Amino acid sequence: MTVTRPETEAAPAVSVSPSKEPKRFRLNHWDARYTPYLIIAPFFLVFGIFGLYPLVYTAWVSLHDWQLIDGNQGFVGVANYVELFGDAKFWNALFNTLSLFVLSTVPQLLAALGLAALLDRGLRGSAFWRAGVLLPNVISVAAVALVFAQFFGRDFGIVNFLLGFVGIDPIDWRAETWASHLAVSTMVMWRWTGYNALIYLAAMQSVPKDMYESATLDGAGRWRMFWSITVPSIRPTILFTVVTSTIGGLQLFAEPALFDPGFAANNSTGGSDRQFQTLVLYMYEKGFRLFDAGYAATVAWMLFVVVLIVAIINFALTRRIAGKG
Repeated sequence: MTVTRPETEAAPAVSVSPSKEPKRFRLNHWDARYTPYLIIAPFFLVFGIFGLYPLVYTAWVSLHDWQLIDGNQGFVGVANYVELFGDAKFWNALFNTLSLFVLSTVPQLLAALGLAALLDRGLRGSAFWRAGVLLPNVISVAAVALVFAQFFGRDFGIVNFLLGFVGIDPIDWRAETWASHLAVSTMVMWRWTGYNALIYLAAMQSVPKDMYESATLDGAGRWRMFWSITVPSIRPTILFTVVTSTIGGLQLFAEPALFDPGFAANNSTGGSDRQFQTLVLYMYEKGFRLFDAGYAATVAWMLFVVVLIVAIINFALTRRIAGKG
């Protein structure tokens, strides 16, 4: 005789409605989900007000005949851009901007890398030397321009005085294109080389020391370790300085403006023949001297495009070169 055990009935599932969840659980859920957004919200708010809105508004102004004093004079579409591409002064300013960028940024970053390597070797009084290389960056750019204007003076400048010892005739640093570019680039390099060197130094000191010890045991010299260990290890920092230096180098304003004697009278055009006028100086001339805000906004947007293109190219090249190191 077979006895069958009666099946046990399963207990009915008890569903708890969201409204009956413990209050503490709901608060923790909301905190974990929305608190991160609240923390980063101030950044996006400030960026939207002072970054995104001016960018969009400038693009809108560039499509209008917009006078700084009289305001909007009507929609003109891309007429400002068409005029800009046929403007010889714009192309001259673009050439000067790229020339000053190359002459100042490339030597500056290479010098900063070498200076950082020297400071990383544990010199005596390292704190003094590190503070010293940062000193040019904290000095007012107006003071820097005044001093370098005396250095590169045509008649009584120290540079021409020194060149006279090797038989070189005095150079009019403000009148000649390449001479003025070299003078302005020297100012930029003097101000920013130490700043970038300290950034590189901070990155170098985070490189594990055992990597150098292993390389030393293998017989590698300092030069080999620098390019095979140091440079690849600080590649993210190099990429950062390349991008920031590109943005700053293509937006030069203070140095070339103060190097021009006409700036004091609000008549600066980047030299008597615009030989060192940058895009920002040209934008300033159009917007704040000629009060053509629409055309100035067009120059600003073209500068944005140039900065973006050059920054991407520099980022790609530096990433590839540093990766091969």
